[in-house]
Amino acid sequence: MIRFIVRRLLQLIPTLFGLSLLLFIWLRRLPGGPETAILGERGTPEMRAAIRQNLGLDEPILIQYGRFVRRLIRLDLGTSISTKREVTTEFLQRFPGTVELTITAMVIAIGIGIPLGYLAARRRGRLLDHLSVGGSLIGICIPVFFLAYILKAIFSENLGWFPSSGRQDPTIGATRITNFFVLDGLMTREWDAAADALWHLVLPGLALASIPLAIIVRITRASVLEVLNEDFVRTAEAKGLTENVVRRRHVLRNAMLPVATSIGLLTGGLLSGAVLTETVFAFSGIGAFLADSISQRDYPVLMGFIMIIAVVYVLVNLIVDLSYSLIDPRVRVR
Repeated sequence: MIRFIVRRLLQLIPTLFGLSLLLFIWLRRLPGGPETAILGERGTPEMRAAIRQNLGLDEPILIQYGRFVRRLIRLDLGTSISTKREVTTEFLQRFPGTVELTITAMVIAIGIGIPLGYLAARRRGRLLDHLSVGGSLIGICIPVFFLAYILKAIFSENLGWFPSSGRQDPTIGATRITNFFVLDGLMTREWDAAADALWHLVLPGLALASIPLAIIVRITRASVLEVLNEDFVRTAEAKGLTENVVRRRHVLRNAMLPVATSIGLLTGGLLSGAVLTETVFAFSGIGAFLADSISQRDYPVLMGFIMIIAVVYVLVNLIVDLSYSLIDPRVRVR
């Protein structure tokens, strides 16, 4: 197991190197540049040249890339062109919000998707099966931003049940320790602050969970249907085992491998930022900030954020691979 973890972590080095090279070339090929975002259309050629020289963008691209790699080895991601703050500081300020939103969305998707997919498979061809399949299709087809606006209009603006924007009510004056607002409220025993942060996560979490929920339902249903047709399930039923034992030990456990893979991929994707959801609810995460950085050609932010997100994505999938051995002991033998 340790050898497997070390091997996967070592594979991260060439992955990050290749990603950094492709990103560096792609960003430099984008039309315009940070000088255009800073000066606008009225900047003179002399002013643009001065900014490019100040940012080191007038040097050959290989020299720029070499300087970036040296900083990256020292874990120095540079300074944001737009905010003049360190990229690491910007990331640590915004990433906790994205993590909280991702956890909320995945808890909703997993908590509803796996039981619903299992029940749909057990009642194949019945009303519940048709409703779950049809509902999952609708969940995949509806754009996230459209669902977000609907939830915001109904439950926030019309009914007033949930807040419409932000991560927490600024008037609460909560203590900040980790920038995870819910965790900070629990650590400092500021229960109102923790509850308010959770309340702000409900609507964006529901909107963001729509597509993962639909995917998990469909994959769970298909996987359970495949396992139900296996000989070992019929043998367990013929031996007189109770339905709970058959369901828990034989069906669900063997059907979870493809579901776990999907959950890992979905979680990694959500951790890379939910631009539309964060924009609709004015949620301070990395998605909206990355979108602004693209329009402003903020190269250090784009490079730094995407590199960190790549590391997080690989680590999430490593955790999923390790979970295989817990779900199916045969994987450990292999």
